[in-house]
Amino acid sequence: HGLGAVWRLFRGLPEEQRRHEKRLILEHRGFVGLCQQLLRAARRLARGDLVFSLHAVVSLGVPQNTLLVQTLLRVCQEKLNQLDNRCISVLATVLTGLDKDKNVSALQAGLRLLVEQRIPHIRDIFILQNLMRCMGKDAPVSLKKKLEKAVLKEVDDLTLLNAQRVFFALAAMNYCSIPILNACSEKILENIRDAPFRQLILILEACRDLQYRNIKLFSAVANYVTSTACLWDRRQIILLLSAFAMLGFQPTELMDIFAEKVTEDPEFLNLKYLLIILRVYSQLNYVPRGQKQLFIETLHSCLNKYLPSISSTELLKAVYSLCILGYLPHPALDQLLQKENLDELQSGDLYKDQKEMMLQCVKACVELDSPTFTKPELELAEDCSSLAPDKRRKAREALLELLGDENMFRENVQLLHKYHIDFEIRVDSERKKVLPRTATDDHADSSVERLAFLFVPLSAFCMGTTHPQGKLAVKKRHLTKLGYEVIVVMNKKFQEMTNEDAVEFLKGKIYSRSAFPFSEVNVQSNN
Repeated sequence: HGLGAVWRLFRGLPEEQRRHEKRLILEHRGFVGLCQQLLRAARRLARGDLVFSLHAVVSLGVPQNTLLVQTLLRVCQEKLNQLDNRCISVLATVLTGLDKDKNVSALQAGLRLLVEQRIPHIRDIFILQNLMRCMGKDAPVSLKKKLEKAVLKEVDDLTLLNAQRVFFALAAMNYCSIPILNACSEKILENIRDAPFRQLILILEACRDLQYRNIKLFSAVANYVTSTACLWDRRQIILLLSAFAMLGFQPTELMDIFAEKVTEDPEFLNLKYLLIILRVYSQLNYVPRGQKQLFIETLHSCLNKYLPSISSTELLKAVYSLCILGYLPHPALDQLLQKENLDELQSGDLYKDQKEMMLQCVKACVELDSPTFTKPELELAEDCSSLAPDKRRKAREALLELLGDENMFRENVQLLHKYHIDFEIRVDSERKKVLPRTATDDHADSSVERLAFLFVPLSAFCMGTTHPQGKLAVKKRHLTKLGYEVIVVMNKKFQEMTNEDAVEFLKGKIYSRSAFPFSEVNVQSNN
């Protein structure tokens, strides 16, 4: 009881006070006496006192390897079947904060079996969501399904707070239950104006972790923050935009409003926030309506201010983002391409592949987005694979049926700057005739048009739209510079077509002048 009282007092303190007070508590001679009393009385404690004492001891920072904590863990094992549902929930919480050892592992195994037996009889949503969170990603699928079934019985009575908790519990369990997530989303939508800002961010992060796409929910959050933008701190909006970018969701109105705030007063942008904003707008391939040049030049000016102190990795991220948007930041580029910076970036570490990809893109932009670039007379291209992977097999078969001969198209063609296209097809200027892939066609001829087919995943577009995200947008821009007419196909929708429909679809794209399957918006070069 004494330790429980100490914990309740400690829990009520402000966060910044807790670290200091925790040290004072642990060093207090009276605390040692309380621990000794608890150790002697451990086996005589009532089940509630036992579990809550363990929770208090661990929360106050008593080391796990002490005799006290290990004794309480062993007694909990002995009395496990006597614990009520609330005690089970508290015990599960304690165990999530402990390292694996013999007693913890044994208790976790026993607890998992007990939870599986008890789930059908637990009606308290708070306890259920806590057990979901504590059972974690390693829980057996059978246990996850039982927890899901139990929660579904209670979802009609969810409060906003419990809806948020269930959201986070599913993320902790790495279990995407669409019926539960939809029910929680409805409750959040009904009470969006009562949801604290931090909870909105955590909900968006949970959606990303669970790969849960709910455009209605994301739009509601974006519209709510947009309509109350004057009430939010600019740093909060940055965090929200970052969370949306991680989801691939483009809140255009909010991005317009925030861009206006940046151009009016860029001084609040420290380097960390500048890099986030550059990443968000380039990833979502968006610049604000009516103030594109001013916005990008403002960001460029902010970047120049940090050039004397910026690290090579941060510099690469900033330059890469501006290049994606079609803007060449020359002072930053010159600094990035210095030998010492390139050597540092290309030295081995965990992110080496990602850095190489970004550098490759920057170098492509320097060449292809330059005002002096002219389309080459001949773009050297080669087939880099004779095998059709799953992604291209259906399209390959449809093209063979449509064109009659594999010499009428090229597959998986590798171009300059490591760009590749899934299929290249050459047609006459009137788009009435497909030309064979013969050596005699490899010359500059205005009567020949080259079509580049790209079969891309849904994730290449902003969620719920046909607006290409940054990587796809820059690839389209560069392929156009290299003389291709680019035809982008959503691979998922194409794979769902019947073979007959697939042939007709490709026929329409090859022989039709309106060869773009989507009304895509592309960011043009500023230079």
